[in-house]
Amino acid sequence: MASAISQSSSALKRAVSGPMLLLFILGDVLGAGVYALAGTIAGQVGGAVWVPLLIALLFALLTAGSYAELVTKYPHAGASAVFAGKAFKSPLISFLVGFCMLAAGVTSAAGLSLAFAGDYLSPFIEVSPHYAALAFLAVIALLNARGIKESLSANLVMTLIEISGLLIVIFAAAWFFRSGEADLGRALTFKTGINPAVAVLSAALLAFYSFVGFETSANLAEEIRNVRTTYPRALFGALLIAGAIYMGVAIAAAAVMPVEQLLHSSAPLLEVVKASGLGIPPRLFAFIALVAVANGALLTMIMSSRLAYGMARQGLLPGPLTYVLPTRRTPGVAILVTSVLAVILTLTGSLATLAQTVVLLLLFVFISTNLAVLVLRKDKVQTPHFRVPTWVPVLGIASCLLLLSQQSLDTWLRAGALLLVGVVLHAITRAGGVRPVAPADIELAHEKP
Repeated sequence: MASAISQSSSALKRAVSGPMLLLFILGDVLGAGVYALAGTIAGQVGGAVWVPLLIALLFALLTAGSYAELVTKYPHAGASAVFAGKAFKSPLISFLVGFCMLAAGVTSAAGLSLAFAGDYLSPFIEVSPHYAALAFLAVIALLNARGIKESLSANLVMTLIEISGLLIVIFAAAWFFRSGEADLGRALTFKTGINPAVAVLSAALLAFYSFVGFETSANLAEEIRNVRTTYPRALFGALLIAGAIYMGVAIAAAAVMPVEQLLHSSAPLLEVVKASGLGIPPRLFAFIALVAVANGALLTMIMSSRLAYGMARQGLLPGPLTYVLPTRRTPGVAILVTSVLAVILTLTGSLATLAQTVVLLLLFVFISTNLAVLVLRKDKVQTPHFRVPTWVPVLGIASCLLLLSQQSLDTWLRAGALLLVGVVLHAITRAGGVRPVAPADIELAHEKP
């Protein structure tokens, strides 16, 4: 089994450089979270939107530290599932962790497709949101199948466009200050009649969705050049850049518009640009927002397909998912299956509902990854790798548990239903006589330190 897995016919191509990886992570983080959910966060906490965003950034950096250590220590596709398998020696736990990640990725792509088909698209074309979401996911699947280099080249362009959109919001607010009507004090004001600490923690749960996406990069470990040095720099650099931009956008939005107006808009940043008087055509900014959402969906589906591929190589998912397109060297069957699942999920809920489900699923993945760092400290490897202080994964676990306590019953039920599907798939795979492969046995013939 191990020798079959390591055949070059199933090997992925190392084509991801440091700048490409940084933009991959940045593009995945800077997406629909801030473009579509800023108003919802404001409705929970008031004008001080930047506070829960800052808390969410700190929580994300803790878990990112654990990913940096494990990815550079065990650079395999499958990421979280591989880490869980090595740490806990249980195929079932490895599968559930991997499936949580996979379900979160596909659910996120479904939510992003709905965001794409919503108010930002309406200025260009009037079409049923579900038809638009279906066409959107089909295009994403085709680009994903074409190749990782081509996909990340598209990501380069789209990431630059979406960053420009957020910078426009900041510049528009600065322009609005010239009118004398801007109110910077709103950015320091919490919603009346609430406990600020409770409100910030509750809002941090949704704000955390604005930072998730960094974990998807771990599934590109086999396609990153010089992964042990490139990965930590790109990961932390992208998160800090995203955090700085988010802080600026949050303060800008509160200074330009009252919270009530942000709350009742499904395209809050577009409303900020309109109110600033800067003269940016609304259709232009709507186009930028669409690109941002599309970029997030593309990167999420890249992750989902690579994760399904990696888990199938471990014997945790059906074997056909390991099929690689002969000329493009991309996981064709995995791309098709994850795209179909995303289409189905678009019929099950709104963006906010799907976003909360994504966060809940990922919190379990993050707890497992932080625990794996501590457990695997006893496993020594010959090659040098990144290492975080022990308190980082400990605080990472605490932050995840804190956010889990804020989830609603409906979200727990939705996530539970998805996990039940995962358990059934695992049982079917095992019933077919497939023996799970230990992550340590999954070594690629082309892999280099």
